[in-house]
Amino acid sequence: MHVKSATFIKSAVRPDQYPAAEHPEIAFAGRSNVGKSSLINTLVNRRHLVKTSSTPGRTQLLNFFDINAEAVFVDLPGYGYAKVPARIKSTWGPMVEKFLSTRRTLRGVVLIIDIRRRPKNEESNLINWLLEAAIPVILVLTKADKLSKNRRINQMKAISGDLGIPADNLILFSAKTRQGLADVWAAIDHLLKPE
Repeated sequence: MHVKSATFIKSAVRPDQYPAAEHPEIAFAGRSNVGKSSLINTLVNRRHLVKTSSTPGRTQLLNFFDINAEAVFVDLPGYGYAKVPARIKSTWGPMVEKFLSTRRTLRGVVLIIDIRRRPKNEESNLINWLLEAAIPVILVLTKADKLSKNRRINQMKAISGDLGIPADNLILFSAKTRQGLADVWAAIDHLLKPE
């Protein structure tokens, strides 16, 4: 997709706050601080569409973004470590699960993993849940520029082993070098095609 326009629509917590379900949607999920905001900003070629932060757990709402008035990106709250009150953290799971399980325009989820970290139970559980719900998942390993070529290859093997997924199904990405940008877009475009 050639991005001509990308604009923030609104933030939401509950279904009655979601924007109208008019266009196909792609959700972006990942542990806090994996580079989710940087990935979205790079995809839409905007520096500050999604606010980035060095503090994990900044995204605490579902944030909707209109892309070309033909698709919507949904930035989901990061999971895992985050300096937020426990009562807020406890609402994230149900909020995200409600969105993923009820949104009829959702076409798939981009699951983001920092290539320098091994996936944990949260990633495996989310992948399994998405597969059971018949929601396609695109797996993106961010911050690829932080490792040497050999370390990248070794980490890809380790991560694919941990998740029980072929390494070919993992997309290497770097917001800094734009490595993998075309591959991520190709995977998203495939899901956005009319059914």
